[in-house]
Amino acid sequence: MIRIPLLLSAAALALSACAAPPPSAPTLGPDGRPLPQVYRINSASEGRIQYRVLDSVNSLRQAAGASPVDLNSSLNAAAATHSRDMSVQNRPWHFGSDGSSPIDRVRRVGYTGEMLGENISETYETELETLGAWMEESATRDVILDPEAREMGFSWYQEPNGKIWWTMIMGGSGASQPVTPIPTEAF
Repeated sequence: MIRIPLLLSAAALALSACAAPPPSAPTLGPDGRPLPQVYRINSASEGRIQYRVLDSVNSLRQAAGASPVDLNSSLNAAAATHSRDMSVQNRPWHFGSDGSSPIDRVRRVGYTGEMLGENISETYETELETLGAWMEESATRDVILDPEAREMGFSWYQEPNGKIWWTMIMGGSGASQPVTPIPTEAF
């Protein structure tokens, strides 16, 4: 008779070992918030990133009463070049390692419109988190919402450690060019 309760206890113990473990809690930082995960840009998502940002920028511009912008392949090329150059310099700033300004860079890639502004970022955050951070600061928000802007270039360079160097360039009334998203590895 003692065998039956003993067998039932053993069976219950064995079944409880088969239950799924409780979900692990995210690792928390000293501030009590979850530690960020590294955002990796894979080759499958590269082409979608520029259009996701374009759609988001145009939604923000529409809400502010500004006309939409189009992606411009020349501005994309200038943004990609500058993102990689900032990584080489290991500092987020608007001047190239050769002393070039944003205006110099857009001219080098053949952009014929007026360069209106450039936003840059060094971060581990996604493109939409970066856009959100830019919108929180008046100087970078003004670049995004510039009523004269008609074209945008957007690109990035991701280092092996996951750090991403983002560059957005806004331009006005240039000669429109068909846009093909530019893989960042090419720069």
